[in-house]
Amino acid sequence: MSAFVSALWAETLKARRSKVPLLTAAAFSILPLVGGLFMVILKDPERARAMGLISVKAQFFTAGVADWPTFFDVLLQGTGIAGMILYAFITSWVFGREFSDRTAKELLALPTPRWSVVGAKFVLAALWTVVLALLVLILGLGVGSAVTIPGWSLALAWRSSLALMATAGLSFMLMPFVALLASVGRGYLSGLGWAFLTLALGQIAAVMGWGDWFPWSLPPLFSGMAGARAEMLGWHSYVMISLTFLAGLASTIIWWRTADQAR
Repeated sequence: MSAFVSALWAETLKARRSKVPLLTAAAFSILPLVGGLFMVILKDPERARAMGLISVKAQFFTAGVADWPTFFDVLLQGTGIAGMILYAFITSWVFGREFSDRTAKELLALPTPRWSVVGAKFVLAALWTVVLALLVLILGLGVGSAVTIPGWSLALAWRSSLALMATAGLSFMLMPFVALLASVGRGYLSGLGWAFLTLALGQIAAVMGWGDWFPWSLPPLFSGMAGARAEMLGWHSYVMISLTFLAGLASTIIWWRTADQAR
């Protein structure tokens, strides 16, 4: 356990000394700000018409209603799509940083058990995911209050907050394969390429009606992007994404345990 704690502390220091946490926080902050902008546009149709196509896009994206339920839907659906890419960027950085910096050989040669290193990296990525999801919620509550939209209720806020955290959690369950590809590819690009590929395949699977069986379709579907969650997903959907998480986690640990430290 002491080896794991030491590895986690080391990974935390690496992240704290880099600019990546600030960059990802800034990227996630865009979501509630853009959602607030759509709410402002929809509250003033005349100004929206004067702005041209912006009103059309906002109307399509938010179903034309400026209220708290719609605003929370924007946050949920944005987390379900953009979150998958940003979480993949974080995971690729956490697992691919040493390879890109040419320090992986030294890391793999340390007496620290490699499972501790892998576990520490996953825990850091998970905590990072939680913090960013909370950031979206806090900023969203502030932005929604600032634009004074109707429809607020404590029950709605609680239910939407749980749904957003669950969406972020489902997205994170897909990250072990990103970690594996970043490790095998010895850098960031392989993991990010995998994330974009699976996101596209997830959209195709959802359109063809197989999204509930394809793990990479689940976060967007869970966020309500294609309709009511209960109608889109079943128990088998959560079994599939759980198996995907375990398979990716096991594969990543095995790869790190057997990786050639001379490369």
